[in-house]
Amino acid sequence: MERDRELCLKERGETAMKSLFQSTNIKGMSLANRFIYSATWDGLADDKGFCTQRNIDMSVARVLGSVGMIITGMSYVNPEGKAAPWQLAVSGDEFIDGLAKMAGAIHDAGGKVVLQLAHAGCYAPSALTGHEALGPSANDTDKFPQCREMTLQEIAQVAEDFGKAAGRAKKAGFDGVQLHAAHGYLLTQFLSPFFNKRTDNYGGSIENRARILIEAFQAVRNEVGEGYPVLVKINSEDFVEGGLNVAEMLQVCALLEKAGVDAIEVSGGTLYASGAYSSCRVGALDSPEKEVYYRDAAALYKEKISVPLMLVGGIRSPEVGAALVHDGLADYVSLCRPLIREPNLIKRWKDGDTAPATCIYCNGCFGPGLKGEGVRCIFEK
Repeated sequence: MERDRELCLKERGETAMKSLFQSTNIKGMSLANRFIYSATWDGLADDKGFCTQRNIDMSVARVLGSVGMIITGMSYVNPEGKAAPWQLAVSGDEFIDGLAKMAGAIHDAGGKVVLQLAHAGCYAPSALTGHEALGPSANDTDKFPQCREMTLQEIAQVAEDFGKAAGRAKKAGFDGVQLHAAHGYLLTQFLSPFFNKRTDNYGGSIENRARILIEAFQAVRNEVGEGYPVLVKINSEDFVEGGLNVAEMLQVCALLEKAGVDAIEVSGGTLYASGAYSSCRVGALDSPEKEVYYRDAAALYKEKISVPLMLVGGIRSPEVGAALVHDGLADYVSLCRPLIREPNLIKRWKDGDTAPATCIYCNGCFGPGLKGEGVRCIFEK
């Protein structure tokens, strides 16, 4: 009986592992497997936000490492929304040619690529942008950066900017776009009562707080058409007192489902929250049981929402990713820091070396990025 049980578990594991390498389709975009490179700032663009050869080489390396789809580092949709130095821009037509070279190189390598669209809101440093920081509400506390409240006209303009940016991405040849509504950037700030204290149609109820996200989504859809993949990244919860919670996240996802979103990536945390609950948690995951930060939120999502789920956060073992997909808790496995350390990680797993990712989740990779060297692992491989 024990031998039969072991064989059954082995066969289940093999079946689950195979599911990770199945081809799938998102709104006509065919993916070779269920692994996603999740977006992060990579610090590889030039001072003005133009795509560089370093951006292209980094992306192609991950394609050659067998990632099913790349979501680029966040690209700002207008100059006021720039979050960091050496960040990709999609805020004007002048950026299209460079982005087209990136998309073309990824396609030539056999990959798929989605451009992430973002606005930093109150986290856009005035010293970097030359503009006053804006947010859903004014802030003069030490809880998050100081900013002034956006006017209704500015809100409408931001939604339009997301739409125009998506049009540029499509013109540049990207396979889709993703709206960044996670980690404490502008769209998250509106969703979260921690940031959003408005009393008009963009504050108060979750439907009101989600209004700018839905309007930005609709502006994108109007620009790119019904047949083009449009994704959204959202927090499962903010992990700050008075922030967005899981129940509200599910309500926002239901609104996005009704609006016609093609896939949702669930993450969590904000720039404000530190340590265990930041958007880039620190700490080694030394056993499979400790993996998957947002497992419970994913389970609730799959009960309520039918839109394909990309789950990111604390996944470093192929068997854990396989179980998520096989058990119906996620449709795609998103990885970021493990692929910064090991661009060929997915190929290694596919070829039979199923040891966990060697990333130790120390966030040391962002240090070189802040020095203008680009995000990279600081340890010997």
